[in-house]
Amino acid sequence: MTDAPDSARGGEPHPESGASARDESGPDKTALARLLAETALFEGLDERHLERLAAIGGEESHKRGEYIFRHGDVGDKFYLVLEGAVRVSRQVPGMGEEALAVVRPGSGFGEMALIDDSPRSADVLAHESCRLFAVKKQDLEDLLFVDRDLAHDFLWKMVRLLSARLRETTDKMTFLSFAGKFE
Repeated sequence: MTDAPDSARGGEPHPESGASARDESGPDKTALARLLAETALFEGLDERHLERLAAIGGEESHKRGEYIFRHGDVGDKFYLVLEGAVRVSRQVPGMGEEALAVVRPGSGFGEMALIDDSPRSADVLAHESCRLFAVKKQDLEDLLFVDRDLAHDFLWKMVRLLSARLRETTDKMTFLSFAGKFE
C-alpha cells in the first residue's frame, strides 16, 4: 500500500481514504510558507527557502475517520495540517488502538519518510475532517539537489528535530523504568 496519491501521479486515492487530488486553488504560497515557518521541521529557514518548499507541495482533504496512511505503508510524503486534526496511533495486539498523538493545524507529521525508505511506523487517520499540505519525498529531494544552501539548513533542522525526539524518548524510557513499567 502507498499513501494517497495526488493528481501528479494520476492514481486513485488510497483504498482506505477519500483523499482528494491536489487542489491548486488552495492557500497562497506565501501564506503556506509562513505556516511552514511555524513547524519544528522548517522554523528558522530563510523565507525564500520556505517559499520554494511551499511551491513543491499540494493539498489533500480527508473526511473524519479516513486513513491518510497505515502502519507498514510506503512513506513518500510529509504532511502539514492546515485545518482539522489527525490521530497518530498503533494497533497493540490484545489491546487495540493506542493513540500516540493528535496533530492539529500548524503541526506536521510523516517527516521520517523524507529521510529513509522504511515503511510507515504508525497509522494516521483523520480525527476530524481535515485539509493537509503534502510534500512528496521525491520533490523535496529534487529541490535539495539543486539548492545546496536549503539542503544544508534543512538537514541540520532534521538532525536537531530527531535528536530532540530521541532525548524525549530516553526521558520517557527512564521514567518508565523507575516507575517499574518497563524492564
